[in-house]
Amino acid sequence: MKAHRLFHNRIVAAALPILLACAPLGLHAAPLDDLFARLQTAEGREASRIEREIWAEWSKSGSASADLLLQRGRDAMEAGDGRTAVEHFTALVDHAPDFAEGWNARATAYFSLGQYGPSISDIARVLTLNPRHFGAMAGLGAMMEELDRPEKALEAYRAALAIHPHLDGVEQAVERLEAKAAGQEL
Repeated sequence: MKAHRLFHNRIVAAALPILLACAPLGLHAAPLDDLFARLQTAEGREASRIEREIWAEWSKSGSASADLLLQRGRDAMEAGDGRTAVEHFTALVDHAPDFAEGWNARATAYFSLGQYGPSISDIARVLTLNPRHFGAMAGLGAMMEELDRPEKALEAYRAALAIHPHLDGVEQAVERLEAKAAGQEL
């Protein structure tokens, strides 16, 4: 019986790191699912609050070093230093290639530098990792609009609105592009 207990403890000890590594995945999915469900019917301040909660969840990498790189990149963006931000975000995606928000942050930095090709490439990665990333969809819409591709811009904006019906500025962008397509520029 003592040998059996020893064997059992070794199995538990071996499985524990795997279980602990997987636990956060399940914990994050449920709150996000709930937040996205509530976002569909929320309006005004409530929608803004839920959006902030979603962004906060998306910003959790699970790694202190990745979080530091994300913050350094965001600080550089806030200071208007897009090139340094790209460097920090590149280090971040190298360190944590499955962290969608790292790719989104770098896409935003590339966009701020007018480098649409790399930004669009990073957005594709974001949407592969996180298909509900309304921020990436809205960013793609803005770039498509800048590149004078209104049909693609509308497609991206509408996809963002399907997830976040009150996304700031996106409803207006859709109205503007639809009016322009109908020959009535706003």
